[in-house]
Amino acid sequence: QVQLVESGGGSVQAGGSLRLSCAASGRTFSRYDVAWFRQAPGKEREFVAHITYGDGLTYYADSVKGRSIISRDNSNNTVYLQMNSLKPEDTAVYYCAACSATLSRRAETYGCWGQGTQVTVSS
Repeated sequence: QVQLVESGGGSVQAGGSLRLSCAASGRTFSRYDVAWFRQAPGKEREFVAHITYGDGLTYYADSVKGRSIISRDNSNNTVYLQMNSLKPEDTAVYYCAACSATLSRRAETYGCWGQGTQVTVSS
């Protein structure tokens, strides 16, 4: 198991950028795929992006593809989500997740979650 702590959220205007960080504790972090999810008020938690533990392959939801970059620094036990050209519909609490047995876009497959960081985009 790992403990995850997100940071970097905030309030920005449409078109702006934010870089979210997910800091992990635990020596096995580098062995886990890591994902970002988000949840807007009244909506289900949805997949945003994930990155594999070995070769760092990345996958994105269509809603953020081309505007976001997920990366990881295993030496610092940190995964990042750079978000550009933000839109009001990106407003949500963003969570990082790990401890999944499979590479998945389904939130229920991940056993480790951070507390979330709020992203608010105004028009």
